[in-house]
Amino acid sequence: MPAQPPADERRKRRLALVGGSLGNLVEWYDWFVYASFAIYFADSFFPGDNPTTQLMNTAGIFAVGFLMRPVGGWILGRAADRHGRKSALTLTVTMMSVAALLIAVAPTYGQAGYFGALVLLLARLLQGMSIGGEYAASATYLTEASARNRRGLGSSFQYVSMTCGQLLGLGILITLQHTLTTAQLESWGWRLPFVLGALFALIVFWLRRRLQETDAFKEESASAEAGGEAHDDSTRGTLKALWQYRRQAGLVMALTLGGTVAYYTYTTYLTKYLVGSAGMEKTTATLVSFTALTLFAVLQPFAGMLSDRIGRRPLLITFAVGCTVGTYPIMTALGSASSYWSALGLSLLALVIVTGYTSINAAVKAELFPTRVRALGVALPYAIANALFGGTAEYVALWFKNSGHETMFFWYVSGCALISLVTYVLMPDTRNAALSRAEAEADGEGDDMDGGKGDQGRSAAAPAEAAH
Repeated sequence: MPAQPPADERRKRRLALVGGSLGNLVEWYDWFVYASFAIYFADSFFPGDNPTTQLMNTAGIFAVGFLMRPVGGWILGRAADRHGRKSALTLTVTMMSVAALLIAVAPTYGQAGYFGALVLLLARLLQGMSIGGEYAASATYLTEASARNRRGLGSSFQYVSMTCGQLLGLGILITLQHTLTTAQLESWGWRLPFVLGALFALIVFWLRRRLQETDAFKEESASAEAGGEAHDDSTRGTLKALWQYRRQAGLVMALTLGGTVAYYTYTTYLTKYLVGSAGMEKTTATLVSFTALTLFAVLQPFAGMLSDRIGRRPLLITFAVGCTVGTYPIMTALGSASSYWSALGLSLLALVIVTGYTSINAAVKAELFPTRVRALGVALPYAIANALFGGTAEYVALWFKNSGHETMFFWYVSGCALISLVTYVLMPDTRNAALSRAEAEADGEGDDMDGGKGDQGRSAAAPAEAAH
């Protein structure tokens, strides 16, 4: 049994967990609130008589935001590897605050034609850059700041905070649905959550400036300052350095594919699916999503702790098998759900399956790379996979629905999960990877932690190399 860290070390880790998670919560609140309120502001920017077409237009702008995630992942991932996780986290929340404010003041079609849609587009591009860096910076920060035998638990709070951000948005939506009329929500009420998002981000900016840098990054910076070929500071956080880990980057994309499609299917798209396909009232569908996501958030730490005991692969494989064979029957049953309880039960079943991915994917990705390129290695391939598959999931679903072949989307989700399943089966477990020289020295492998020629040390590098 490992020795217990001193009280001040445990306190430091708890503060890092709280600080990193709260900031992540606000970031993802701003990101998801767009999708939650789209059913109320779609016709304000895109006139027409077809609600599905209007939602497709807003979903298209939602998807465009994902196209900037690789750019944000590259720029902010590089910043996190060169200047620290803390500085990157502070920058991302600043960008998100500005984007939320732009959406809050965007003029409608009746006020300025399609200029309002252009403002929406620009705001989503800025949000895409911000969230592209936020995922990697927070995943890296939460993983590095956790004790080695609790990295699954620590990293699980990324999706706890992500989900709580979405719940905050849904909670505000439910509150407004019960205090404002539908006409008021469609006229001006939808702007309120974006105003609140900008204010929340300012508070988090203050909080994140008080976070402490992780020991792994400080160790890497000290090694770089000491000089030497093994610690060439000029390549830290660069594409050149990432190229040495191109196999690991490809692995991140493959293991992300199924998880991101499933996650967005059962979170952002779920409310629209219950309204548009099952014929459920908007308020009931929103309540189903809110309740299911609350329980989903509670599950994350337990699954993270389980992965610290049995490894990461068993959870990933369980998710992929469940999603591959379960998506079609679950989505078909949801499409005919006639009550709150039946929809809730099916939604929970789907999200329990997805938990096998969401609870640990941040740790798995961070455990594949050395410190000098960890943030960029997590950020860029993850953002590319999200731009291609996660951000387009809702649009693809609505496109199939509009063309009269809605069930084809269910097979699409299953196919993506199947590709990831093959990856999970072939890859080794990353639970025992050493993320710092101190951890490698504890394993008796300190001499291998030089980062030279693509080596990170046997504990950290072996999982990624063995996968190929």
